[in-house]
Amino acid sequence: MTTDMPARMLRLLSLLQTRREWAGTELADRLGVTTRTLRRDIDRLRELGYPVEGTTGRCGGYRLAAGTAMPPLLLDDDEAIAIAVALRTATTDVTGIGETALRALVKLEQVLPARLRTQVAAVQQATTAPVAYGSGERAQADPAVLALLAAACRDHEIVTFGYTTRHGTPGPRRVEPHALVPAAGRWYLVAYDVQQDDWRTYRLDRIASVATTGRRVPPRELPAPGPAAYVAAKIATAPARYRAVATVAAPAEAVLARTQGLPERVTPLTADTCTVDLSGDHLARIAQLLTALGDTTALEADPEVLAHLRTTARRTLRLAEDRSEPDPPSAEKQE
Repeated sequence: MTTDMPARMLRLLSLLQTRREWAGTELADRLGVTTRTLRRDIDRLRELGYPVEGTTGRCGGYRLAAGTAMPPLLLDDDEAIAIAVALRTATTDVTGIGETALRALVKLEQVLPARLRTQVAAVQQATTAPVAYGSGERAQADPAVLALLAAACRDHEIVTFGYTTRHGTPGPRRVEPHALVPAAGRWYLVAYDVQQDDWRTYRLDRIASVATTGRRVPPRELPAPGPAAYVAAKIATAPARYRAVATVAAPAEAVLARTQGLPERVTPLTADTCTVDLSGDHLARIAQLLTALGDTTALEADPEVLAHLRTTARRTLRLAEDRSEPDPPSAEKQE
């Protein structure tokens, strides 16, 4: 039994932050106290300003609701390191996240113990930025939509929203959210479409008017090893306007380490060579990815792709040759 009241209060607050809702009896068992003591501890948290709500049900329960001010979060060492590293590597895939992440990072690193700051720096230095498929056509996600869908995924709550397809056709959707996956410069929602009775992926930049329904359902089993693998497979097999397949003189594992979640596009040929499917809708993107791969020995591509590469190569060579010419002599030297 936890007899140290301050330590027990911190433990209670930590538990409330790890789950959306707790049964009163389960919380009391975790803390090693009676339900009467638990109620007193909940009242103390409320007096300190924490918005702890009571929930109805067979045994009754508690949850930490959203308050007018952000309560202090209790993080263990691993959680603090993970958040600090994530903030340091925050990209622009979420609207306005760069500046916001910097402010949050400053606040967090001010209170990080010295031993954790050292670990954060070590992890950051050891992290290599992968080749981002589609990095030239990034699509920003609305932070409010991202947060709402993340909560719905966590709680297995059905949501509705408007969605515009790749052909520009709008329509309503009703889905069971499963996971959010960043890939190819975009955010994707993996969800089960209850109207289509099948799994789907949705780009967040094409989602509008998200609304929760309050209806929670048991989680379904995803037909893939994980959400990232599912999204990668969908992207790899999506229809593309231009076809391009490169042969690379490097092991598939090495190429995969330089790509961002698209293993379906890399096919081993031998122990030291592989092919990479660069097909897509944008010629500039294909050229960028081809350059980033390195060690390319062959390319099978549509005529439009080859023409674009030739034009880009001639333009680049001309710029390089212009820079290599010596400067003309000055007027003083000519006289």
